[in-house]
Amino acid sequence: MKPAVLFRLRPITPWRIGPGTGARTQAGAVLHSDTWYAAVSQAMGQFQLLEEWLNATAQPFAEPAVRLSSLFPYQRGMLFAPPPAGVWPPQHTGRVRWKGARLAPLGAIGTLLRGEALDEEKWMVDGHSACLLPSTGYGGVGPFRQLRRRFAAVDRLTGGHAEPYEAAAVQFAPGCGLWGLMEFANPTAYAVWAPKIEVALRWLADSGVGGLRSRGFGRARQPELQAGTLDQLLEPLPVPKSGRRAWWLLSLFSPGVEDRVDWSSGSYGLLTRTGRAANGALKPGARLVEEGSVLVADSPLRGSIQDARPEGAPHPVYRAGYALALPIDWGTPA
Repeated sequence: MKPAVLFRLRPITPWRIGPGTGARTQAGAVLHSDTWYAAVSQAMGQFQLLEEWLNATAQPFAEPAVRLSSLFPYQRGMLFAPPPAGVWPPQHTGRVRWKGARLAPLGAIGTLLRGEALDEEKWMVDGHSACLLPSTGYGGVGPFRQLRRRFAAVDRLTGGHAEPYEAAAVQFAPGCGLWGLMEFANPTAYAVWAPKIEVALRWLADSGVGGLRSRGFGRARQPELQAGTLDQLLEPLPVPKSGRRAWWLLSLFSPGVEDRVDWSSGSYGLLTRTGRAANGALKPGARLVEEGSVLVADSPLRGSIQDARPEGAPHPVYRAGYALALPIDWGTPA
């Protein structure tokens, strides 16, 4: 197994994570892997490591030294993730509205992947966060709530006020935050890049991630890191044993030329990703396979990285689409 690191960020301010719609009055709770890659790249630039980082992770036809997952909420010791499509929602009728949960604990996901049923008496869906929660021990309170803040710019020359506006953000509960994974190509890549990424994470926790950073949003306590392999770090999940091999995505995915995906099988959805470059110019849009999708392929998914530079930009602007995916059983042998 390849070396990996699981990290946790515990926010100390609200986080402005832009939704797919781009609406200012909405906020997301999942920091997508392409945005997270851009944030880590920005941090690498602060320590004169950007060129080395891009050479290791942004070469079109080379295996990246590091793969990054998207960032998902956690609550105390419970890690949430988008459940595998096609496995979720459970085939139950009763008091739990399973379809209302967009994120579920790894323990519940592991139960389903083992082919076992979830006890409806032990689970509930938090309407504010759309997270599946144990029915006892959490008081029905999820890991975060959305809030809105009002802002108004002030002209420093005239003292005049601009039109006020509202922006949505995510406020995490005590003991809650965001978690993510890093998987390294080999032990050498781990030895080289794990310490540098830890420094980048510490800088990002201090300076902020996401929108409204100039207003203090997006900051966190110093990160907590745990090294191991993916099967060790995500222990509640079962090891696949039989059936067709499928891959459960914990990152966005842009298929590469070497990926041999059976698009007639599996269960997946697409996200249109746009965004703006550092100079404010709008990047061209692209459709990526979203987190939680299940893709059927005989070999591990590789993915690709795209140059998403706006027209007239003097240098590449990379959109990461390398897959960080876990193998799961899927159906019966072909």
